[in-house]
Amino acid sequence: MWHISPFMIPIIAMIMGGMYPLLRAYAKRIERSNAGTAIPAEVTSRLERIEQAVDAIAVEVERISEGQRFTTKLLSETTRVEQKLPARSEPSSNQPT
Repeated sequence: MWHISPFMIPIIAMIMGGMYPLLRAYAKRIERSNAGTAIPAEVTSRLERIEQAVDAIAVEVERISEGQRFTTKLLSETTRVEQKLPARSEPSSNQPT
């Protein structure tokens, strides 16, 4: 285990206290440099069109999913009904239609 000298605590506190303003100033400089880069209007409008297209595709995929669920439900119900009904016999050819 490390032995911490009582003199180390104030020294570390002074170092951290001196580093805080420097780190804060550096962080502000980074924020200002990133804030200066604006997205061009052409890119913004293109992104909006892409967003609208993705929303339209999502609606169509949901519509297709609903159709698939409906078809699956109909097929499962038809299968259950066919299993409950007796087997059909072929009509004989000598009976009038």
